[in-house]
Amino acid sequence: MLRITIRTDKHSTIFQLEGRLAGAWVQELDRCWEASASTKAAHPRVVDLSAVTYVDAEGKGLLKKIFQAGAKLVASGCVTSSVVNEITHGG
Repeated sequence: MLRITIRTDKHSTIFQLEGRLAGAWVQELDRCWEASASTKAAHPRVVDLSAVTYVDAEGKGLLKKIFQAGAKLVASGCVTSSVVNEITHGG
């Protein structure tokens, strides 16, 4: 299960994710991401992975796409920090 909370303030649009970014939830995040691109394009976008407990290969692929589109990926903890490091630094 994945909870996606989207908050917009005057500086950014923040996607707060909680749970497992895997399976059908990857497509749901992609749908939310694409919808926000057309409606909130003026805001920088941030994806907060601090409460994510697992990311599968498809989830990593989507996060890479999101990062390449200019989003900032925020992580804490071993699992998400490792995923973000792999995406942002190729390591």
